Parts: sequence; C-alpha cells; structure tokens
Amino acid sequence: MSSNILITGAEGLVGTALRRNLSRRGDSPITLDLRCPSLRGRGDVRHADDVKAAMAGCRGVVHLAAVSRVIWGERDPALCTATNVGGTRNVLDAAATSKARPWVIFASSREVYGAPDKLPATEDCPLKPMNIYGRTKVEGECLVEEARAAGVRAATVRLSNVYGSIGDHATRVVPAFARAAVRGEPLQIEGSSHTFDFTHIDDTVRGLVSLIDLLDGGAPPPPPIHFLTGQPTTLGALAETCIHLAGSRSVRCEAPSRSFDVSHFYGDFSRARDLLGWSPQVALADGVARLIRDFRAQLQPVAGSTSP
Repeated sequence: MSSNILITGAEGLVGTALRRNLSRRGDSPITLDLRCPSLRGRGDVRHADDVKAAMAGCRGVVHLAAVSRVIWGERDPALCTATNVGGTRNVLDAAATSKARPWVIFASSREVYGAPDKLPATEDCPLKPMNIYGRTKVEGECLVEEARAAGVRAATVRLSNVYGSIGDHATRVVPAFARAAVRGEPLQIEGSSHTFDFTHIDDTVRGLVSLIDLLDGGAPPPPPIHFLTGQPTTLGALAETCIHLAGSRSVRCEAPSRSFDVSHFYGDFSRARDLLGWSPQVALADGVARLIRDFRAQLQPVAGSTSP
C-alpha cells in the first residue's frame, strides 16, 4: 500500500500494540496522541485541525483515542464527552472530507450494553449504558452510523476488558492483581462475584488487523463486531488465578463494588468468527502467566517478595 494508517490514541495499550504489529508487516503507521514523545505525532482529537493534518493522505484510520476508564468519565464528564464524542466527530468529519476517502474503525466498548438482559451478549443486544463512559461510546457509535449513511466506510468494534501489558494503567484490574501478586501484596477486589470477559491484547490486535485487511480489500464495513473470548470470569477467580500463578502469599481483600460499574458481562464472538475468521487464541491463564512473568522481570528484586 502506498498510503498509511492513522492510529489515534497510539500511545495507549491497544494503540501501542497495533502500531508495532502494523510496523512489523510493512506499514508505517501515523500516530496522533497527546502523549506521543515526538512532536510530529503529538496532537489532540478534540482539535479538528490536528486530526485533519494527521489524516492527510491516509488510507484508513483506527480511532482509539478516548478517555478510556469508566471512573475517569465519572470524575470528569465534560472531558470524557469532549474527547469521546467530540473527538470521534472530528475523525469522521475529517474522513468525510479527505481526498483519500479513508475507512474508519471506531473502538467502542462492551460498556454500551450496560447490564445485558441476556448473556452471552450479542452485538444486537439493546444499548443501555449505565455510566458516562458508556453513554459517550453509544454517542460515538451513533456518529459512526450517521457517517456510514453519508458514505464514509466506517466500522465499529466493541472491546472487552483488554489486558496483557505491564505498561497498561496500573489500576486496571488485571495488571493491578498481577503486580500485587508478584509483590506479595493484598489484592483489593471490588465485587468478587462480578463477572467479566477478559481479552488478551494479542487477540484484540489480531481482530483489528483482520478488519483492516477486510476494509483494505474494498469490502463494505461490517456491522458492529465483538472481539472478546466468550468466557466469563469473576473478579474473585481472577484474583485466585493471579495468586496461584505467581506462587504468592498475597491475600484477598474484599471491598464494596461501585454503583456505576457493570457487574456481569461476557459476549458472543460468532460475528467475528463468521465475517473475519477470528476467534480468541490466548486463554486467560496463559495471558496472566505472561503478565506475571513480565512484572517479575521488571520488579525483581523487590524487598519482601514472596515469589519463589
């Protein structure tokens, strides 16, 4: 391909992994992120001019930039809305007016469903978000549908509890549990019976690349699509897995759950399998074991460590 792919939010968990994957296969991804170490790739999706400049000549856009934590949205609703809704509008408007007519992949979230009436959730479940972050993602999906109707080749993917890097936000539950287990520290569980669908970053990126290849091939964009495992795991079971795999003496500390959190979710990946030939490959125990290995390499020697 003679043109490049723009990744917004390129310094985040998914953006970093996708950028590396695309580079390995011969692409030269263009980056747009507030945290980009290079001035050339630094920018803000809230600023339409930044988006247009970054997108110039690109054949496609993977739009990952967002206020990406539920709790951050609750703490600063205005910033969450400006970034997640306003930024998505800027991306879609730039794509619609670009001479290159790029396709757009919008990263949404399982938070759009809120508490699904039926599990495993399919992509056709009603969208009933129960927090600010989820509502902004629903608004983003509506913008995608409007852009599609206007001729933009735009697709939505819904991600679910992606994990797999020690560079992820320290308070996200999988890296937080894995790090604490390696250190022999208590694991604080906010709702041990809460159930989630944890998806390894390698599987997430494989899904995105499969969709990129589909759009690069000229196919029409599919309807919203899940990249997830279909396997429910409680937070209590996740904690026990981390403790066991780390060979740790860490203890579990139960804490009250938060009122704005979804308590139970896992999804159906049949659409991804049928349309893209995608299915999850990394089992939770294997993904957590990799993360623990990486944390141990980073943290050792740590005073008071209880790992063998």
